Amino acid sequence: MSQRLFGTDGVRGLANEKITAELALKLAQAASVVLGHRAKAEGQRPRAVIAHDSRISGEFIGAAMMAGFASSGVDVFDAGLVPTPACAYLVASTEADFGVMISASHNPAEDNGIKFLARGGKKLDDAIEDEIEALYRSEKFDFPTHGDVGRIKVLADGEDRYVTHLISTMPDHRGLSGLTVVLDCANGASSGVSPDAFRALGAKVHVIGAEPNGTNINDGFGSTHPEILQEAVKFIQADFGIAHDGDADRCMAVDEQGNLVDGDQIMSILAVAMKEAGKLKDNTLVATVMSSLGLELYLKEQGIKLERTAVGDRYVLEAMRDTGYNLGGEQSGHVIMSDHATTGDGVLTGLHLAAEIVRTGLPLSELANRMQATPQKLINVKNVDRYGIDNSDALQSEISAVETELGETGRVLLRASGTEPLVRVMVEAATQEEADSYAQRLADVVAKELAL
Repeated sequence: MSQRLFGTDGVRGLANEKITAELALKLAQAASVVLGHRAKAEGQRPRAVIAHDSRISGEFIGAAMMAGFASSGVDVFDAGLVPTPACAYLVASTEADFGVMISASHNPAEDNGIKFLARGGKKLDDAIEDEIEALYRSEKFDFPTHGDVGRIKVLADGEDRYVTHLISTMPDHRGLSGLTVVLDCANGASSGVSPDAFRALGAKVHVIGAEPNGTNINDGFGSTHPEILQEAVKFIQADFGIAHDGDADRCMAVDEQGNLVDGDQIMSILAVAMKEAGKLKDNTLVATVMSSLGLELYLKEQGIKLERTAVGDRYVLEAMRDTGYNLGGEQSGHVIMSDHATTGDGVLTGLHLAAEIVRTGLPLSELANRMQATPQKLINVKNVDRYGIDNSDALQSEISAVETELGETGRVLLRASGTEPLVRVMVEAATQEEADSYAQRLADVVAKELAL
């Protein structure tokens, strides 16, 4: 049986090796059938939005996909270089039948990916991805001729539409006058829209990492490389900084002292602000099992419940969709504000974080430090049976013993790698020394009991 083509976030791999023009063409043709079926059943021609980040390979992949869509009778709106959340917004606002974003997010420039979006700009369910993949592998396509082939049009005002939407989401259309911000755009898809949005709201903006050349995306800049941003904020004496990743679906922040503010801290600030405004659905935040126990304890003090999911923003999205909760995200900076977006949106998150600094009149350091992360230790135990965690009585007994000793001051999490013989042992405790000790204690048992 062949390996599943779709991963946790679309189809990804080395551009022109795994992500080839041939794959893009055929995948677009398969998606046209599956995602365009509803429109055709209604007697209409399907419409799709396509966009890409700043990787040079996005040009040939995009050209191949547009050819695949048009040859299948789909009209295409080419939004060009915009963030993933902008693509999702444009799918919804143009009432397109589906969309596709060509990006590998925070990965290096040589990688690329294809991520489909359903009507309304929402991520696809696994079952729909499987249907597309099955048709892709069968290569059984019927192609229209003459006037039934699709047309390709440039969506020239895509960036402007998205920036206008971002501005419209601000609390009471609150401006950001008086704030000085440094934006790190990772030489990626936010290089135009993020500075435009902050400036339109009155902030004084300094920009770094906003000179994409096709090969420098995420290279030394962005949310996975915040060091230059931290130095820039201190040098300029800015109020804070924002770091996006290559496709701008995540946001990490830097306070006025140059300290990193992660996704947990950002979510804590936004959750409290939304609760105080009466806008946090059921006073609940959705986050993954990797979010700090400190976040959970802080939210509890504020009368907010933390709902946890498996690791991955798609699981956060699923939980939010199933329950109607309207704020969720990950420690890595994927923050989903579902009242305004269908996916993580780094620019949206940064704007609302800035609005809270304006509203409270407090520095970001004070807002962020209200939530104290619990000391944490992560150990990767290699060459072990990753499927054996639940089957080892000795390991389960040791986990229970550690959990009892930690009580309410700590937490244990064991996760199997999805791709290699490895188990991740994570322990949170009241002190770093305890976290280190308990994590090593459990790692030793994993190595012994699950040895291959």
